[in-house]
Amino acid sequence: MSAIAQAPEAAGTPAKKDKPSQGSFRRVVRQVLRQPAGIFGLAIVLLVILVAIFAPFLAPYKLPYLPGQASEWAKELGLNAEHVPGPSAAHPLGLDSYGQDLLTQIIYGARQTIVIGVVSTGIGLAIGAFLGLLAGGLGGKIDTAIMRLMDIMLSIPALLLAISIVSIMDRSPTAVMVAIGISQVPIFTRLLRGSLLGERRRDYVLAASSLGLRRPAIVTMEMMPNAAGPLIVQATLMLATAVNSVAALSFLGLSTSEPTAAEWGLMLVKAQSRLGSAPILAFAPGCAIAITALGFTLLGEALREQLDPKSRPR
Repeated sequence: MSAIAQAPEAAGTPAKKDKPSQGSFRRVVRQVLRQPAGIFGLAIVLLVILVAIFAPFLAPYKLPYLPGQASEWAKELGLNAEHVPGPSAAHPLGLDSYGQDLLTQIIYGARQTIVIGVVSTGIGLAIGAFLGLLAGGLGGKIDTAIMRLMDIMLSIPALLLAISIVSIMDRSPTAVMVAIGISQVPIFTRLLRGSLLGERRRDYVLAASSLGLRRPAIVTMEMMPNAAGPLIVQATLMLATAVNSVAALSFLGLSTSEPTAAEWGLMLVKAQSRLGSAPILAFAPGCAIAITALGFTLLGEALREQLDPKSRPR
């Protein structure tokens, strides 16, 4: 066995030792890029992110940021719910009842949706990981108290919980991000707690305990890195849920008080009165929501197959 281990050095070609985290990350990226679904999902996610970043350069027109400006434009053009011009060379997707270019709203809506979705998922991940770390790492009464609180939160539907939180706060993107983030906390908490409980009986944990390391050090330095994989997968999947939740809250009129804001869910609300005469007003933002959610879902499923051993094909 020792001769085999010393063979590379004897040959004069010492093996390169990469950091485990870098090697694992590269392996996961390579495996994801070998899957058609993973490539398709990653392409969609990157496309939406690039559109959100470069919205001011991609949008054919500028949005009216001043309250009431769009309404003045609509009056000048003689626009109302019954009279809205359809697609044309100047406006490929047409105008809405406020006289705003629909393509411009779709492009700027990507920025609103991505920012709210990522921040809200980050809030849920941070709080959930902290509570899951306490519950799974310390156990005892702390574990019991945290999990009972999570059970109470899970007994309330996530969308209903988000609506309740937004109703207590003011109607703003910040309130939406906090509401969606809090509704995701129980999922991340239970997931990390379960992963940590599964790591307790591993050999490396027993070895660290025999060396005299304290439990907080073992949990944070040894167990947490090995239990973080499912969290990354779940966070990617929850981004798809966050996109749908943002659209749902906007559809219910809870995301913003400005009716001309560029948000895909709010665009669906404004299109209700013209579904028969101008279905493109609802079809365009609906497709944007569905495609974005599909991209995060496909990417999350591809990551699950690589980071979750239970889902890997045998």
